[in-house]
Amino acid sequence: MPPFFSLIKEKSTLFFIDIANVLEYLKTVLRNLFTKTFEFQEFLKQCYQIGNKSVGLISITGIIVGLVLTIQSRPPLVEFGAVAMLPGMVAISIIREMGPVITALICAGKIGSSMGAELGSMRVTEQIDAMEVSNTNPINFLIIPRVLAATVMIPILTLYADAIGIFGSWLGINLKDSVSLELFLNQAFSQVEFIDIIPAIIKTFFFGAVIGLVGCYKGYNAGSGTASVGIAANSAVVTASLLLIIVDLIAVQITDLL
Repeated sequence: MPPFFSLIKEKSTLFFIDIANVLEYLKTVLRNLFTKTFEFQEFLKQCYQIGNKSVGLISITGIIVGLVLTIQSRPPLVEFGAVAMLPGMVAISIIREMGPVITALICAGKIGSSMGAELGSMRVTEQIDAMEVSNTNPINFLIIPRVLAATVMIPILTLYADAIGIFGSWLGINLKDSVSLELFLNQAFSQVEFIDIIPAIIKTFFFGAVIGLVGCYKGYNAGSGTASVGIAANSAVVTASLLLIIVDLIAVQITDLL
């Protein structure tokens, strides 16, 4: 067989093996998700770590996003005499897209890499193997709490990022004009509708699940050797970020049909 076709055969085989491993992993996680041995303390610990690790960066990013959107959007609206629409436009942009996506990407970098590195180091040092030998289910103790914590905390962090981003927009408006916070919020939320908020919050649950599942999968299935820890962390960030964009695209298409 020519080398080119041999390479294609090898890559195709590895691809389908990865697909099978992912499906087996998802089946195992879902099967263990509804057992009675739920580690509630570990779940709370992971929720605290996810929020504590991300809230500072999300605060800075949220304010900057609100400022940038406001400063960049103001000149065209001034030209058309529609400055009063600026708060509502920025609020809708942040709530529907900027807040959820940027928060998810930040968490993919912070949380996904952390999960991949932590579980990868446990795999390399044979801690996971020791848990299996001692009749402790590592899926219940290591993966389920992390996946559920990410699924719960990403929507909360997104709401926080939305609020910080809207506050940053108010600061941006006051660089050129003088608008009270009460008037700004009235103008902003008068344009926001129910359909703008609910789909944006719903998709953040899927964002959190993707980050948790990918980060845990890459770390749990890390290879041997210390280099595999870095590979698992890097692969978790790249894969989770790509899947987040795909999930967001699907969510936007579904929302557009409503």
